Amino acid sequence: MTDVERDVMEYDVVTVGAGPAGLALAIRLKQLKPELSVCVIEKASTIGAHILSGAVIEPGPLDALLPNWRDNPPPICVPASEDELWFLNKTGGRKFPILPPGMRNHGNFIVSLGAMCAWMAPQAEALGVEIYPGFAASETLHDDAGKVIGVRIGDMGVAKDGSPKAGYTPGIDIHAKVTVLAEGARGHLTKRLVKRFELDKDSDPQAYSIGIKELWQVPAGRTKPGKIVHTLGWPADNKTYGGSFLYHLDNDRIALGYVSGLDYKDPQYKPWEAFQQWKNHPLIQPLLEGGNILSAGARAIVTGGWQSLPKVEMPGALLIGDTAGLLNVPKIKGTHQAIRSGMLAAEHLAQSLDSAGFDAKLRASDAMTELKQVRNIKPGFKKGLWFGLLNGAWETAVGGHSPWTLKVTPDWSSLDKVGEHEQPKQDYVDRTLVPRDRLQGVYYAATEHDEDQPVHLRVLDTSICVTRCAEEYDNPCTRFCPAAVYEIVSDDTGKRLQINAANCVHCKTCDIKDPYEIITWVTPEGGSGPNYQNL
Repeated sequence: MTDVERDVMEYDVVTVGAGPAGLALAIRLKQLKPELSVCVIEKASTIGAHILSGAVIEPGPLDALLPNWRDNPPPICVPASEDELWFLNKTGGRKFPILPPGMRNHGNFIVSLGAMCAWMAPQAEALGVEIYPGFAASETLHDDAGKVIGVRIGDMGVAKDGSPKAGYTPGIDIHAKVTVLAEGARGHLTKRLVKRFELDKDSDPQAYSIGIKELWQVPAGRTKPGKIVHTLGWPADNKTYGGSFLYHLDNDRIALGYVSGLDYKDPQYKPWEAFQQWKNHPLIQPLLEGGNILSAGARAIVTGGWQSLPKVEMPGALLIGDTAGLLNVPKIKGTHQAIRSGMLAAEHLAQSLDSAGFDAKLRASDAMTELKQVRNIKPGFKKGLWFGLLNGAWETAVGGHSPWTLKVTPDWSSLDKVGEHEQPKQDYVDRTLVPRDRLQGVYYAATEHDEDQPVHLRVLDTSICVTRCAEEYDNPCTRFCPAAVYEIVSDDTGKRLQINAANCVHCKTCDIKDPYEIITWVTPEGGSGPNYQNL
């Protein structure tokens, strides 16, 4: 509804997203220039409710941002004590005798990134930052020349058919001298801005994985706080990029999850099922048996690296953190990079409230040096697990100084068609642990959406779903979504796509993996979505 009168709020800087990058930017900017007005908006109902990560963090950037943070650490913050890397087969596994350098976590901390962001937010507010959870930015605002001049908050109280309901409230416009996008992986405003300003014309396409995570309470005596375990191999076949993490927390809690590269080829692959299979492996299941799930969810992870980094500045706006694509894949870490980029952006804006020049600063920084060193490791796995491991060993040995850079291709283009895929036998087990299916998993994500609002998963042409897609790929959206949002149902009129938008956990997988690029994730009403607890 564009013709309604809207309230306007004005700031020097508005940041979209209260993750580690957005909060680090806000804190650092207020430390340097207390007189600047800084606002952070967040689509989740509370800070941290949409944040999901492993997460083991390197503390260096946090030390630089908040030097005394160890005196009052985040609620979940366990020093890393030991590391293990395993290669699994269906019935057992072998521990790697040597750990790759990126997986040696001495000096690092296991945290809940959601809890850490909820801990950072009041520290930002104490410096004068205004933080507004439940504010979902639905579009960017531009002046006549195209420069970004702020964001529009989505309207509240719009019915499914687009008409205003009784409690309709138009979203406010937030104007700012600089708009900072800190939306996390596959940010929906970032996606539009990359296209509008051709920010990716000199880079490879971005690439992603999906991470599915659960937090368990297990019977006393099973955990070793600080222990960090990663696994490769089963249930993934050698052509599919997949691996797990299992982190021992305090108070008999375990954070565990499974990451599947979204460049997988098998149209029948189910990332959520792969995670559940892994949990039922004989080396994992005994840890969890008799325990219960406290929270669960899923989120896309940005994995393109150095060669996929778009230009991170445009007139009036900047990209930082995972929305820019700064995660280090071999380390499986992006939080230190997010904080680093947020601080760098703050230092840039403290000199002048102008986005110009930030791209060059980021590319000359430690964040980019780190990414360049490991740029060829993840793309090497496109040729299979064993080539990927050998290539990773080579790249580590030469410190990333190979005279070549491997190309990244878009995830939507990687699926084989039904019948063309060399079907490896899914060597799966009978599962006994909860959850029994994806809908029960959605329950643990505590996701909430008012069902009478416009569907926030926009499919450009649903006729493709029951014709071309059914024939060519057998509707992979019904399998790659971890929350069972997409269903093909039959009724009197024949087959059709049903979108169960209320299940959505905002992972963005559909927006990334759909082979026809016809699914667009847009933000629902502010405050909708998952309510993660300590993920």
